[in-house]
Amino acid sequence: MSATQADPSAGFGTKTYRSYVLGSLLLVYIFNFIDRSIINILTEPIKLAFEVEDWQMGLLGGPAFAFMYTFLGIPIARLAERFNRVWIIALSVAFWSLMTALCGVAGSFLMLFLFRVGVSIGEAGCTPPSQSLMSDYYSPKTRSTAASVYALGVPIGTMLAAIFGGTIAEQLTGPAFGSFLNSIGLGFIASGFDWENVEGWRLAFIVVGLPGILVALLVKLTVKEPPRGYTDPTLAKATEHVSFISTLKLLLGKPTYVHIVLGATVTVFANYALNQFTVSFFRRTHDLSQQDASLLFGIILGGMAALGVFASGYLADKLRERHPTALTWIPGIALIASTPLYVIGFLTNNIWIAVPPLMAAACLHYFYLGPMYAIAGGVVDSRSRATSVALSLFSMNLLGYGLGPPLIGGLSTFLNAQFLKGSAGELSLDACRDLSSLTDAQAALCGSANADGLQWSMIVFSCAYAWAGIHYVLARRHFKKDMISL
Repeated sequence: MSATQADPSAGFGTKTYRSYVLGSLLLVYIFNFIDRSIINILTEPIKLAFEVEDWQMGLLGGPAFAFMYTFLGIPIARLAERFNRVWIIALSVAFWSLMTALCGVAGSFLMLFLFRVGVSIGEAGCTPPSQSLMSDYYSPKTRSTAASVYALGVPIGTMLAAIFGGTIAEQLTGPAFGSFLNSIGLGFIASGFDWENVEGWRLAFIVVGLPGILVALLVKLTVKEPPRGYTDPTLAKATEHVSFISTLKLLLGKPTYVHIVLGATVTVFANYALNQFTVSFFRRTHDLSQQDASLLFGIILGGMAALGVFASGYLADKLRERHPTALTWIPGIALIASTPLYVIGFLTNNIWIAVPPLMAAACLHYFYLGPMYAIAGGVVDSRSRATSVALSLFSMNLLGYGLGPPLIGGLSTFLNAQFLKGSAGELSLDACRDLSSLTDAQAALCGSANADGLQWSMIVFSCAYAWAGIHYVLARRHFKKDMISL
């Protein structure tokens, strides 16, 4: 595919090839979120296997991933401004997929924590170069839709992690997996390993992790590196590099970018906190099995989230002529509207009453994602685009991902202890770890306190979406002035 075959005003390459590249990057992002979010789906069996509390699972779900992912994102983005972005993406996919599979053989909570850090190192090389690549394949008039298609990787990946992770953890056995490896000629992997006693959650990590290596090969062999700045209306031929400090000053001087990043950070704070424990919430409050809770989370809530991600970018592109600022106020209003729906869904103890408002809330709150990527890429030119995206991810993941899961886990543990103190039996968290030593009445009190502590934590954290929506609405006032390309 040569640049001469394409019109820069439309994008690099033919329409068919652009669609293929976007589909490939979407596939990468789907695997990114499968491997990132499967830890949330497997919270309960991991907690049981290593005998830990919610606050420790919060550390595993948040800081173990967020810190290295956050701090490596910017230097990798700077590399993407200068070097081959396809190579960076392919190597990153291969590395994080291997680390995900290794999570399945972790012999201790610390080892699992370290492999989780390894996943974050690989995933740091995904989104900044991908967004930079997409901006050269797609012109400004279609970038919002393209960004929303790419962002579908979040709900789709989360949904698939829930479906396959939950099902594998409950249904697949070690011997069956070992036999499968033998049947496809990979018996050497199974040899010398005791598959008889392998727990289902470990198999889930292995099964979802290894296919990502094939995705890495697919990207490297079929996706072409376009000319940098190909679709920029100005500076398309610029070759000089912009320093990191200059880019940072430029972005901080644009209120639209600042508000969008703050709004996205608060959204991610609530989102990763809730996602870490939603399957646990279904299991504790509504007494669902691991498989049923995972399927409910994945198919119903994940599917609605995918609808919200795509709808936001599509609507913004359709309304751009009459309402150029729609990219800000559409997700802002949606985020604010999702808050009472989440409260209703988490407050009720009837599963059939809880699901409809949770579905609507998931659809609405995910309106934030596509516009966030489109604005982060639209306030700068091609020389700084990967860095702009990386800086937004820095804030979102350091503060949102890094703090959300451990804080909701800590609140859940605290509330659990308070509910136990208020019980007639004066039970403690330590006593509730060994239910076999308790009477039936005491075990029931432990289960009730465990469920209530998490339920009220979910309600508290869902209120953050309204705060996030306000930032998106405020960004509207500066949007036309701050955007380079509309």
